[in-house]
Amino acid sequence: MSKLDKRHLSKIEFRRLQHKKNLEKKNVAITNPVNILCLKHGDKYGANYVNNLYHGVSKNLSIHHKFYCLTDNTDGLNPNIHSIPLPQIDVSGWWYKPYIFSKNIPLQGTILYIDLDVVITGPLDKIFSYYPLSFCIIRDFNRVLRPTYNKFNSSVMKFAHGSLDNLWQKFLYHYKSLIKKLPGDQDFIFQEQKNNAVFFPNEWIMSWKWEIRKNRKFAPGGLRGSRKLATIENVRPPEDCCIAVFHGDPNPHLCDDPYIKETWIYKE
Repeated sequence: MSKLDKRHLSKIEFRRLQHKKNLEKKNVAITNPVNILCLKHGDKYGANYVNNLYHGVSKNLSIHHKFYCLTDNTDGLNPNIHSIPLPQIDVSGWWYKPYIFSKNIPLQGTILYIDLDVVITGPLDKIFSYYPLSFCIIRDFNRVLRPTYNKFNSSVMKFAHGSLDNLWQKFLYHYKSLIKKLPGDQDFIFQEQKNNAVFFPNEWIMSWKWEIRKNRKFAPGGLRGSRKLATIENVRPPEDCCIAVFHGDPNPHLCDDPYIKETWIYKE
């Protein structure tokens, strides 16, 4: 690769291309323990969501790893999934997510956090050689509407255990006011890490309904949280895509697209 000309590149694009150039010179060795971490709280998602994610990861990650679930209910979880209890803090839902940054989480090495409402669509190994020492996160899917949109989507994040403990400590101290002030956990993470993050390549982690499908309209009459898409599309993710995210509605179990029905549900 020739010398990079950064005059016509954004800061993020230049850093990504520079990283690619560096990888061509030497392979990045993955020596730290690798951990997959998800969060299940309350009854929004059943154990099947955790188990399907576990099997999707197992099928698509060749690196030795352990799979953890941060949860208040271990009933029905695959016995190979290691459980971690939720912290004793008066929050709910995604507001438990800042705890993943705590140095007290009982694991070591690299953490790849993945939300439950995703479908693993391809090999995941490349995620761990991509900026291995940096905090990596998705550029929010509003990028479809605004190409320069650079806020965070926290559905998938990668970081070194304990490296962002300051986020957890700040959240723990201010969580009552933060919950009132901010719409969600990713807004808090953006507030604290916007100048110290690397975006995953857009083509690796994509919105199923906004970027892979053509029609994003919902079927009439559905209630928020249980809406289905108006059409069924026989589409597949692009080759480079390894995770399809189901932000908002529908959740994977309510999507009738053939690829999702055959890929998301684990078959013995």
